Amino acid sequence: MRDVAIAGYAASVSTEPYAGNEIELVMPVVADAVAASGLARDEIGITVAASSDFLVGQAFAFVRGLDAVGAYPVIDDSHLDMDGAWALYEAWVRLQVGDVDSALVYAIGKTSAGRLHELMPLSYDPYYVAPLSPDPRALAALQARCLIDAGVASERDFADVAARVHGADALELLRAPYVASPLRAHDCPPVTDGAAAVVLVAGDAARRAPGRAVWIRGIDHRVEPHALGARDLTRAPSVERAAHEAGAGDVSIAELHTQYAHEEIVLRRALGLDDHVAINPSGGPLRANPVMATGLIRIGEAAANIAAARADRAVAHAGAGACLQQNLVCVLEGA
Repeated sequence: MRDVAIAGYAASVSTEPYAGNEIELVMPVVADAVAASGLARDEIGITVAASSDFLVGQAFAFVRGLDAVGAYPVIDDSHLDMDGAWALYEAWVRLQVGDVDSALVYAIGKTSAGRLHELMPLSYDPYYVAPLSPDPRALAALQARCLIDAGVASERDFADVAARVHGADALELLRAPYVASPLRAHDCPPVTDGAAAVVLVAGDAARRAPGRAVWIRGIDHRVEPHALGARDLTRAPSVERAAHEAGAGDVSIAELHTQYAHEEIVLRRALGLDDHVAINPSGGPLRANPVMATGLIRIGEAAANIAAARADRAVAHAGAGACLQQNLVCVLEGA
């Protein structure tokens, strides 16, 4: 296996609707990530992008994103209709093949452009769930209720998570009205526009990169059954398996793709994280959630903490689908 490092990372997110188009949103982010890597544009071996044409409501909108990286010099490119964390995984696999030594990964999440309550059901189980067209909050509330009924967590536990993220008082948050019982507004993510970019470098080129090297020591992704009725919603076995395969072990920082407050409780148990691990020091998706870019940002933020010597070892998690259906775990280490 080739050693692969994160040599550059940049992100831009805002809970205010972004007035420009996707190219204007991602272009400065790509420029900043490449500049941080110390590589010239013509040293990038491949680009892998992540975005959703459904989200922006335009066919082949992802092709315009290539304007952000430039059409020259001509290099391979790939696109995923998936969170950017999976684009990073594809780039990592390509670097293992060995025909290129560097990769630019970017993700665009212009969430305000679409109606998630209408779009997300398109990805649900087409036989039993999608025909009911439940919005994401409804299914998240179903999972949260399962945790309460099983005695795993309480509404106060959800409020404690939200209070830490928002710098609020948990008891005060519990007085807020429900948006989908047992979830309140502070338990749910805001509508966020944003973009993120990461530069991966392999082998000797990684050791020549400026600053402290941030190595990907393990990365793996797994999936739960598509049918919600075939799953125990209080657990995330796919996270447990991915963490085992990635060699998670002891870490001091964890950036988790927790779009809803109760998901932190599920992921903590699955990853075996104790109270000494700092969870989402960046604020996480409860503070900013640019759909399609949120998972890549988790990896980038974990890497940024290591690059700044605030941690030596960290784990990043990315999720997709209803009730943590698809999960990726990435283990990072500084040297």
